[in-house]
Amino acid sequence: MQNRGMKKWRPFATMPEQYIGIQNIINKQLEVSQPVLAEDQIEHMNFTLIEALHINRKVHLTYYKQGHYITETGFIQFVDSLRALFVFIDDALGAKRKMKLSELIDVRFV
Repeated sequence: MQNRGMKKWRPFATMPEQYIGIQNIINKQLEVSQPVLAEDQIEHMNFTLIEALHINRKVHLTYYKQGHYITETGFIQFVDSLRALFVFIDDALGAKRKMKLSELIDVRFV
């Protein structure tokens, strides 16, 4: 027998307030915790960031934000190791974004 999951609660979302509440419950269940990275993983990511910065190579970034993993493609513009920040230019939107190195989960070349 297959479990219907959270679909069984949809009929009870008749009022907008109930729908918002049920949607919040569903979103909370989909949240994941931030992984703890090993020292060698952090070191490898730092080398990849620096190399991508110097040769201007496109990377896939995976980072943690508000309970979700987000993957984006773009270029590294600046790395500030003292403040633990880096500047990322999104390939799709072309928007510059400052991000914390502590939020970073994975960096790979495209």
